[in-house]
Amino acid sequence: MLTHPKIATREEWLAARLDLLKAEKELTRRGDELTRRRMELPWVRIDKDYRFQTDAGNASLADLFKGRSQLLIYHFMFGPDYAAGCPSCSSIADGFNGIVPHLENHDVAFSAVSRAPLAKLQAFKKRMGWSFSWASSSDSDFNFEFNVSYTPDQVREGDAEYNFMRIPPSTPEDETESEHRWSKRFAEMAGTDRARYGRESPGVSAFVLEHGVVYHTYSAYARGLDGLWNMYQWLDRAPRGRNESFDAEPWLRHHDRYDAP
Repeated sequence: MLTHPKIATREEWLAARLDLLKAEKELTRRGDELTRRRMELPWVRIDKDYRFQTDAGNASLADLFKGRSQLLIYHFMFGPDYAAGCPSCSSIADGFNGIVPHLENHDVAFSAVSRAPLAKLQAFKKRMGWSFSWASSSDSDFNFEFNVSYTPDQVREGDAEYNFMRIPPSTPEDETESEHRWSKRFAEMAGTDRARYGRESPGVSAFVLEHGVVYHTYSAYARGLDGLWNMYQWLDRAPRGRNESFDAEPWLRHHDRYDAP
């Protein structure tokens, strides 16, 4: 639990705030440098014909660009056996509707991609009031090859990779009691069990289409997604911050379930 800050005069507050402003400016400049380095990453040609099911029918990866030269994909945790989207991914996705027109105006297409069948994605999207594009990769290796989905054997044998690192094999005994409670509760909210819930992970990937060829340019996972999470950007500026705890009930739910017991 956060300790209560001291009570100060306006002058004392201003002095502390100006000191913090220096650090914030340094972080902004560092962020600008990281953005430049992202843009300088080499491109990797995509030769595989990944197929997706979309509202417009069967589509290739190039089709997801919808006539634009750049594509951002959010790897949304919604496995074939889920009844609903991951609560964390859903809270990120609550900010997608508003950004899509601006991305498209900058020659950037956007789509979420999940392994669940398209009908499940469409039903959940309707429930949540979302309008962004969401494609199913249920008939493709796309999720597995971008390291956001894993087979049971990969998980059991420690052969899965996430955030550019191998995930060591784990068992429920490896979790603390609070971590067990948290993962079980999130799996329940997604309408699946903990094992199936843990075979999906979130991420974002970027692609460019040039002279008819698709190239992979960037991917990020785990805490690398924090900057895309609108809710967190606001909470990080609130007096008590994110105020999260594994020892409490999950700190977020689907936005239409906050009044649920």
